[in-house]
Amino acid sequence: MKVAVIGGGSTYTPELVNGLVLGAQELELDEVWLMDVDRKRLDIVGGYAWRMVEAAGRPFSLYLTTCRADALRDAAFVETQIRVGGMRARLADEQLGHRWGLVGQETTGVGGMAKALRTVPVILSIADDMEQLCPQASLINFANPSGLVTEALQRYAPRIRSVGLCNSPIGIQMGIADQEHTGPYEVSLDYLGLNHLAWVRGARVHGRDVWPAFRDRCLAEMEGHVDSAAPAWLARSMDAIPSGYLRYYYRTAAVVQAQETRQPRAARVMEIEEQLLRRYADPELTALPPELMERGGAYYSTAAVALMRALKRSRSEVHIVNTRIHDAVPGWPADWVAELPCRVSEAGVFPLPARPLPPLADGLVHAVKSYEQLTAQAAVTGSVDLALQALVAHPLGPGADHALPFWEDLLQTHAPYLPAFGGRHVR
Repeated sequence: MKVAVIGGGSTYTPELVNGLVLGAQELELDEVWLMDVDRKRLDIVGGYAWRMVEAAGRPFSLYLTTCRADALRDAAFVETQIRVGGMRARLADEQLGHRWGLVGQETTGVGGMAKALRTVPVILSIADDMEQLCPQASLINFANPSGLVTEALQRYAPRIRSVGLCNSPIGIQMGIADQEHTGPYEVSLDYLGLNHLAWVRGARVHGRDVWPAFRDRCLAEMEGHVDSAAPAWLARSMDAIPSGYLRYYYRTAAVVQAQETRQPRAARVMEIEEQLLRRYADPELTALPPELMERGGAYYSTAAVALMRALKRSRSEVHIVNTRIHDAVPGWPADWVAELPCRVSEAGVFPLPARPLPPLADGLVHAVKSYEQLTAQAAVTGSVDLALQALVAHPLGPGADHALPFWEDLLQTHAPYLPAFGGRHVR
């Protein structure tokens, strides 16, 4: 079996390779191909990954390439973790929000929209190549904004089997599993929403209800903490624990104010990546360095390898992923992509029936989903009109009064990475 990692020069890659080493026998893994457009970075990260594989007794062959076709050809799984424009583009995304007094973040708000407009066309071109080179492969997307990118994949590349994956749900499962002294996939969550916009409303371990204890522990941690996702009273009134990213919606003014004095997260990540790349270049290094935990993305490899394993098996397992919901959520259109528990096996990914969200959460999901669909369509068509509508639709956007000049700023900031718009400005 062959796994292709597109964006293999990412500093996350060694964690994924470590997971593939541990799961190689179960996956019957023969080859892993790391592909990246940055040859220098690929050689550093890939060289370290090669030493990891060698130290483990070479459970599979590892290849490095800048040729996407070579990586994709005959792959069983394609894992996408690209960042179009690199970390400098991420920093520009955050600064874009800062300049306009808006949330500056890489997956949420206007920064997430800028990233999506750059990312969706590239991901769809990968899907096009897969149709020719590995039509039976499963594409597992980690590239952010993961839910929006998966929305575009399943809407505009339906012939490719794709699924979006995020480490947020597995992080919650790991936290409960540690408390209960069990494994993360023994934890069942009542979990629903969009990627980076979801709520937990129940939890069971081996069929035993652990929700009251988990909820109360979360509420106690939220009490009085201005950096928590929401005030504790709000979560208590909804009987739902919001994901951390919901603080951008529930505490917008505080987030924007804090941006004025805090170092942009992208700048800090760039510092961490410099440290990691120096460590990865050490010819003696074969184990994961502790600095990797500062990068974020904990349990990334756990989620990815477990999902690959599930997609190879005839017996289904439950995983929380981003996919089209069909009739799983009453009141939501069947063609929406959402993040929710699904039964996963070699037969495919099948969403489990879900209870509707409380009205406050449901209204926010509808608004953000409208933005996601408009953004995906704008990225595919190069329509300025749709891009402007997306800006107005987003609850964290600039609003109709500022959408036109904001679009000019976004286009100027990222023009090299937005060829679909051809430099077109507002009419």
